[in-house]
Amino acid sequence: MKKYFMIAAVAMTALSAAAQETYENARLIEDDLNGTARYVGMGGAMDALGAEISTMSSNPAGVGMFRHSNISVSGGLVVQQGGTDFRNGSTTNASFDQAGFVYSIQSNRKSYFNVGFNFHKSKNFDYILAAAAGAVNGSSQNALSFIKGIGQDRQAGTDAQGRPLVVSDYNFNQGNGTMYWTSQLDNLYYNAFIIDKPTGYPFFTKASGYDFKWAHTGYIGEYDINLSGNINNRVYLGMTVGIHSVHYQGISEYTEQLIDIDGQPVGALSIEDDRRITGTGYSVAFGAIIRPVQNSPFRVGLSVATPTFYTLTTKNVTQLVNRVDPAQGYNPYNPNYVASGSYEFKMNTPWKFGLSLGHTVAQIAAIGAGIEYADYSHIDTREISGEYYDYWTDTYSTGSASDRQMNDHTDRTLKGVLTARIGAEIKPDPSLALRVGYNYVSPMYKSDGTKEFQIDSYGVNASSATDYTNWKATHRLTCGIGYRVKHFSIDLAYQYSVRDGDFYPYQNAWGDYHYVENNEQVTEKIDIISSPVSVSNKRHQVLMTLGYTF
Repeated sequence: MKKYFMIAAVAMTALSAAAQETYENARLIEDDLNGTARYVGMGGAMDALGAEISTMSSNPAGVGMFRHSNISVSGGLVVQQGGTDFRNGSTTNASFDQAGFVYSIQSNRKSYFNVGFNFHKSKNFDYILAAAAGAVNGSSQNALSFIKGIGQDRQAGTDAQGRPLVVSDYNFNQGNGTMYWTSQLDNLYYNAFIIDKPTGYPFFTKASGYDFKWAHTGYIGEYDINLSGNINNRVYLGMTVGIHSVHYQGISEYTEQLIDIDGQPVGALSIEDDRRITGTGYSVAFGAIIRPVQNSPFRVGLSVATPTFYTLTTKNVTQLVNRVDPAQGYNPYNPNYVASGSYEFKMNTPWKFGLSLGHTVAQIAAIGAGIEYADYSHIDTREISGEYYDYWTDTYSTGSASDRQMNDHTDRTLKGVLTARIGAEIKPDPSLALRVGYNYVSPMYKSDGTKEFQIDSYGVNASSATDYTNWKATHRLTCGIGYRVKHFSIDLAYQYSVRDGDFYPYQNAWGDYHYVENNEQVTEKIDIISSPVSVSNKRHQVLMTLGYTF
């Protein structure tokens, strides 16, 4: 059995058909509220108000309302509240968030044609997650690998008399299942540490508690090219082509305090994992803004964005670190064992649809509101099906096919997300602006969602971690101030965002382990119960934008 696990893990690194797991994918598709300080200060509620470069990705028609050319650059600080620095992760990080320009061309007295380019950081991954708890009924992470491994073919070999040793009657919290795949993590546990009980050695399937730390770093940068304009200052149209560049790293350390079959502490065991995801994607967005009443500044905005079509590469190095007390007499086969893998996969995000409203009062005040909807249960995780040579272009391209099993899991785990924005700007003086805004983002995860390791998917085979977090709604409060003198402007914004979640170290499972000992059939119950730990992501952002209009 141990030899089988080694072969499964090593073969994984050479697989051409590979896909990513639902919770890993979900981390890549959420957008932050980011851009210029004016945009952030108004809570992003500017899709119908327009004349703002950050609307280039949300409603491209907003750029069509510029009547002068503009250049802007933005940066600031992001601070995580209540966190502790871990590995390469820090709770305070400087961030370069935006840089772009709009070149405005007047085509006639009432119409303009605009060309724009903008970079903005659509996702800032900087976040440190920490969780610790006692094990429920002594369950442990390596017990999950044990029950998966023995249940791979429902048989764990035979005893000296040739009688079968099997696990039976095991279940997972999404129903009965057979282990189609074993993961890199299973290989580490099973080959290096889980030792067959019938041969006289213990296997540690129980723990008294665990500690977990995870430092997320990196970003997704979006490079947008926009064409937009207006017709008689009544109808504004725009199109944006976006290139998305992913740079993600997650370093985690999971430690279990193990106990032996007699309930005595024997020390600890750690899994250290370093996963990096890089790659690119592209998307296209279309937008329109209409003033339905000729002499009224009231505006209605509509937008739609295609999926982002990602081609990504993931690499990981995962190490088992044995901290079991040698005085206990337990000597694992490989006290420090390393597994690694690298593969390419594709992922298509869902379509996005937006509706927005905007109104101005003379040159004194502006108010905006909007909603955006995307159904994240429709993320399309795709396996690479092969590489093809194009004789006409002398290039290679890769084909892909939907990973149906993982996509079914995504449908069971994620749901549609509604983002609501409202913001206002008041100008007590033509050169001074005061802003305030609010965002609400509904939960992406279903409350009963779980990482499933019994589904037939390469995403399971490539997994190097069992933890997952079901995040709840996100709330963002923003405010800002702006000052303009002649052609120059400086804007400041503050954003406070908070999101709570339920962290689980592993999937629930339960079953009976049957084996023969001293010529007698023995049944031992193995229950793996993972109770949630409440975690939170509270973040403060201070942002400054320098602009020049000409």
